[in-house]
Amino acid sequence: MSTQSKRTKHSVLPTKWPSEAEAQASRLFQPVMLGKNTRLAHRTWVPAMVPWRATQEGEVTDELLEWYGRFAEGQPGAIVVEATGIRDIPSGPLLRIGHERYIPGLRRLVEVVRSKSRGQTRLLIQLIDFLAVKRRPEPQKFFSRYLEVSERHKHALCDQTGDRSWLSMTDAALTREMPKLSVSTLEKILTPREFDSLQNGYRERVSDMQFEHIRNLPERLPGLFSEAALRAEKAGFDGVELHFAHAYTMASFLSALNSRNDGYGATLQGRVKLPLEVYSAVRSRLDSQTSLGCRMLSEEAIAGGSTVEDATYFAVQFAKSGMDFISLSRGGKFEDAKQPRIGHAVYPYTGPSGHECMPTVYSDKQGPFGRQLKLAHQIRDAVRAAGYETPIVAAGGINSFELAEHALASGAADIIAAARQSLADPDWFLKMRLGRGSEIRRCMYTNYCEGLDQSHKQVTCQLWDRKERTSASLKSHDGKRWLVAPPWIRSSKKKPE
Repeated sequence: MSTQSKRTKHSVLPTKWPSEAEAQASRLFQPVMLGKNTRLAHRTWVPAMVPWRATQEGEVTDELLEWYGRFAEGQPGAIVVEATGIRDIPSGPLLRIGHERYIPGLRRLVEVVRSKSRGQTRLLIQLIDFLAVKRRPEPQKFFSRYLEVSERHKHALCDQTGDRSWLSMTDAALTREMPKLSVSTLEKILTPREFDSLQNGYRERVSDMQFEHIRNLPERLPGLFSEAALRAEKAGFDGVELHFAHAYTMASFLSALNSRNDGYGATLQGRVKLPLEVYSAVRSRLDSQTSLGCRMLSEEAIAGGSTVEDATYFAVQFAKSGMDFISLSRGGKFEDAKQPRIGHAVYPYTGPSGHECMPTVYSDKQGPFGRQLKLAHQIRDAVRAAGYETPIVAAGGINSFELAEHALASGAADIIAAARQSLADPDWFLKMRLGRGSEIRRCMYTNYCEGLDQSHKQVTCQLWDRKERTSASLKSHDGKRWLVAPPWIRSSKKKPE
């Protein structure tokens, strides 16, 4: 958000819902193809959301099956399963696909969605790679365990304090004394990277070429992504979405901040090189019936970051390569995130770029609703001008039939994605299609759900808790929140629109 200090509270405005006949004749409920072989019954899309319902080993649980089964009951054209780690490494209750042992659980997930949607919903899985992010340390721990003291530090300490005794101190004594200095003094003594690690926790970057495992990412990632995608295909998914967005590895290669000097950074051509190689490696392993696309940013929304002009270039290259769809998001970066508390990790959706990713009703004059559509329109126009018909998936505060239909009619998008509104009411697309829009439970866009995600708690919606349930209904670990949206109890008569 450009001016967070001048925020305004926007209302979720009343809207006119379509009759069943109007919905059936609309663009939103017409079919669309992802590539040549995957047909969506409607242009409705539930994008990837991480609900924190997997086991600590990244396996599918009954709670996770309930989560996706509930979305499937609303029969969207497509559901994208949450960001799923391609490496078999500890990552908490985040779904994983880095080993063959994950296939049976993922196959159960596919079967549940097919059953609950009555075969109406195509199921894709989002594949993600991420680099190491450490928790913000206690200052004394940072200086004693993580800082490599050098002569440069000692001379900087002398310059800033006027005390030459720093030069004769042992490293152990120096690291005991440095935490006593003011933050402003430490900022002048430490390198920018060291100071950031002290203030926010250590975080790997794709430009850390001093580390072999970072240098070798272009060699390793195509294989890791392609093996993971093949497992997804074996599990029965209809398609794969490559996660090229937000704060993670592949988005970092696309970023304007990527300064690698090995041909995989610095220039537009260098920055897009690895994403194209990953796509090519995955496509070569998958059956032609399995759709393959990506999620990318329309802009990074950070100082010095990638712009919409960069994004149009990337999108055209992805379309040219043969991607079956391009799903757009925005922002959500580490660089401008709020400082975490000591003992906690930085979260990439807390700063201005995080607001652009998940805008709330507390916003600037532009407001949160349809906030990303102008950028999506610009990217789609560039793809069409280059001669490609690649479907563009747009998201960002789309919460009404009117706004969704306008996005399609204006040429801003080919498919409409809604995360938070679908979370508030997983049946909302179906209710619209059946002319029962007045029964839709509308998201309040306060980001209650995002706050839970930030704490790695099981994600729910505050609107769910207002509905009574049976004693058998699933509750969160703390017993205070319902884990699944309430069922749609259809009345015998439609409410007046």
